[in-house]
Formats: sequence, C-alpha cells, structure tokens
Amino acid sequence: MLEALAAYHAEKQLPFTPPGHKQGRGADPRVRAVLGDAVFHSDVLAVNGLDDRTSSKGILKRAQELMADAVGADHTFFSTCGSSLSVKAAMLAAAGPHEKLVLGRDAHKAMVAGLILSGVRPVWVDPNFDPDLHLAHPPSVEAFTAAFDEHPDAKGALVTSPTPYGTCGDLAGLARMCHERGKPLLVDEAWGAHLPFHPDLPVWAMNAGADVCVTSVHKMGSGLEQSSVFHLRGDLIDPEALTSRADLLSTTSPSVLVYAALDGWRRQMAEHGRELYDHALALAGSLRERISEIKGMHVHTRDDFCGPGRAADMDPLQIIIDISGLRPSGYHASDWLREHHRLNLHLSDHRRISVQLTHADDEESAARLLTGLRDLAEHADELPPGPSMDVPDPRELRLEQAMLPRDAFFGRIEQVPWREAAGRVSAEMLTPYPPGIPAAVPGERLTEAVLDYLRTGVDAGMVVPDAADPEVRSVRVVAEE
Repeated sequence: MLEALAAYHAEKQLPFTPPGHKQGRGADPRVRAVLGDAVFHSDVLAVNGLDDRTSSKGILKRAQELMADAVGADHTFFSTCGSSLSVKAAMLAAAGPHEKLVLGRDAHKAMVAGLILSGVRPVWVDPNFDPDLHLAHPPSVEAFTAAFDEHPDAKGALVTSPTPYGTCGDLAGLARMCHERGKPLLVDEAWGAHLPFHPDLPVWAMNAGADVCVTSVHKMGSGLEQSSVFHLRGDLIDPEALTSRADLLSTTSPSVLVYAALDGWRRQMAEHGRELYDHALALAGSLRERISEIKGMHVHTRDDFCGPGRAADMDPLQIIIDISGLRPSGYHASDWLREHHRLNLHLSDHRRISVQLTHADDEESAARLLTGLRDLAEHADELPPGPSMDVPDPRELRLEQAMLPRDAFFGRIEQVPWREAAGRVSAEMLTPYPPGIPAAVPGERLTEAVLDYLRTGVDAGMVVPDAADPEVRSVRVVAEE
C-alpha cells in the first residue's frame, strides 16, 4: 500500500473524484496549518492504482497476505473502522439471530453492540474477580467449560485478552476446550497487536490456537487511529462468511492513510520488531522500579495479578499504579497530571492510574513521566480526597439477563429516576470510561448495588458517556406493560 501510494504521487495523478479537498487544495488554510499538507496529500480514494476491496490489482490483498504471514494467520483483513467493527464481524460470522455465543462479561461495549445488531443470545461467563483490588481478569477455562456444559448448542466463545489493565487469560487452554467441542474461539485482543513480535510478551492468540483474533493496531502499534486487523486460522469459521459480515459493516470509502500506515507497521515489525521490543521491555522494567520508589505508589506485578483464580499472564508494557497510599483518587490524580504536567494517562479508576508504554517510548518520555509522578506525590496532600464510592462485591455486579439485548434496546422505553430503576430492565448500555466495559447492558435487570456504584462513581470522577443521562440521575429502562 505504501509503495502504491508513493507511485500515485510520483505519477502526479490528478483526481476528479472524492475526497473533495483534492489533495488539500480546497482545504481551509487554517486547517492545513494544524494538520499539515501531507495528510491531505495522501488522503486519496482507494482506486486508480491504489486498489480497493473490489479492484483486480490485488494491492490490498497482497498487503493483507503479508500481514497474515508476519503473524502466522491463514487470512488477515484490514479495517479502517477500528476493532469495534472487527469484533462485530467476527461475532456475526460465528452466530446468527437467536443463536448463542458464550462471552466473558468483561466484554467491551463493541461486543454488546454486536449482540444488539445481530440478535445473538449471550451466555455470560463471569470474569475472575479480585475482590480486594476490585479488578476483573479474563474468565477461566473452567468457567467457559461450565457454560458450554450448560449450553452445548452455543456456537462459540469470545474472550477479551489482554484486558485494558494488561491481564491475560489462558488462551491455549481455552482453545483446546473449544476445539474438543468443535467450537471456534474468538479473541478480542485489541490491546495485543504487539504480542507476536517478542517472546517475552504474553502468548499471541494465533499461537495459542485461536480461530479469530481481533487487534487494534492504533492501540499498541504504529497504526493511525481506527486501524484494526482481524486474523483467521483453521476451518471452524468460514472465511467467505467472515468477509461478507465485514463487508456488511464496513465503509465503502476506506482510508488509504489508514491502510498505508497498517502496511508500514507490519513491515516495521517484521524487520525490527524484536529489537524494538527489546528496548521497550527494558525501559518498562526500569520505569517500574523507579515508580515503585515513589512514596505512596505501588506498581502492580505478576505477583499481584497472576495465579490461581486470577490472570494467566500480564503485559509488562501496561504499568498499573495503585495510588491508594496517597490522598486523591485515580480520577483526580489523572486530571492533576494532565493540568500540571500535560501528561495524558491510559486509564484511571477509584484507586489506580495506568501508563501504556509502546516501542515509541524512550528515556525522554520516561523522564517526563517520572517528573510528573514525583510531583504528584509531593502535592498529593493538597488535592481533595477521593469522594466515597460504593464499589460493590463482585457478585453484586452480576446482573440477570432478563431479555435479549436487541429486544430491550429497540423496545418501548421510559426514562426513570435512578433511585426507581432497581428491578427494572435496562434499555441502554451504562459504561464507565475508561476502560469501556459496560456495568449494565440492554436486557439486564438493574440492581441497587450497580446503580449506587454508577451514581457514586460519577460523583468521584467516573465518566459514563453512552448513557442517555451521563450523570446517571435517570436511566432508560424497558417500559412495563
């Protein structure tokens, strides 16, 4: 794709096609001053020498073949609509309306959207909850096995690994269990695009035996925002079916910019991935040690997250820092670091902040981070204490699936005060951000514990952007007869 784009420029082709800015000539100079001319120069239609999904030139097809070869997949598909599209395509290729799919309840909201669009019936599997740390790790193989024993007609399993906190499930064990039953394993590995390229990182889903793996190259790789790839291996998912589902959801105007960056990242990793992650892992190890020396901060390690009843592995590039030894909540600490040091952290919760490292980080970015964290510790007593937040016992977070997500979402609804919503069936997603895992999905029966958690969470700094009322003072519920 990069070579085709370079040839397009070298040939000085003149488009009388979209996009209407005509390689930037029509863009407002004030916009060009911020975005740069190069962005517009390479924002061209994916035809006339650049190929698209229907063209006979095969440029995109060849780029996808090279990506599949780089990571050991049979087929690879590029997406310019993020992994939110890719995971929906994978779900729709595995199960149809009213068929069952076994999913971890720590699923990203994109999976819930897939349930709403498809009419698939979810069979939820509880994550491995750590009641002391109030964290959810990927569900165990045993939990998925029990779900299949109870629902042998389920069409497959879908698990999120790594989680946004960097913890990973036992993918090899889960793949074996699924394949013994002739069922496909789908893995939402949005946070794991880098995993194939260094042996000291957690196991890559394709190497673990997964059938479909979805990755967000913009998260941990060098792709532009919205760049995603999904990989297919084996014969439990029909590649033509997966292609047709993706085509159903995809844009007909894919971004050449996104394609080209995806293609270039694949080449970068194939040629230099090992040495780049040698450096990134060494930097992460050093940073972990230096952050641990800051008063009031504890950097979580494998000893905290991994073991029986917890996670199978963790990504060392996700640095999770417990700041409960300081005065402010993670929400307030994150805001303070952005305001005073222009540091934008990965995620925050009532007691933690986290830092995402990639191969792009170096000693300069590490030094700036350390300066900010040390200053936070020095000024922590000046920040307001974190408001009281009702974090329920993990068992109280589990809601009854009273209706299909699609039926609840598209049915008759009403908006009721949050204190009157307990016992009612939710008609919307209520998703604390970050990391984007719904506390309630359409069709689940709301409880006082979950409503208290959301309401006090918003007061503490939590964001619930997909709610009709982001303050969660009222909730959309299914109308009662």
